[in-house]
Amino acid sequence: MGLIIWIILGLVVGVIAKLIMPGKDPGGFIITIILGIAGAFVGGFIASRIGFGSVTGFDIRSLVIAVGGAVLLLIIYRVVKK
Repeated sequence: MGLIIWIILGLVVGVIAKLIMPGKDPGGFIITIILGIAGAFVGGFIASRIGFGSVTGFDIRSLVIAVGGAVLLLIIYRVVKK
């Protein structure tokens, strides 16, 4: 995927992850995008290791994998910040 698609996917995933786990997190919009992009990488890595697949494009399966990774990163981020 191109860089622009990763940024768009990261934005969408970050927003979805924040909707799933609302709360006051510092950083705002930029952290949301970074969290989404990193979540796509983490989700793709974990999903490929357990045989579920990876983030290969902008489709529903990739979106679910990326959101799972972003939620996981958001949980870790909140635990570390406390």
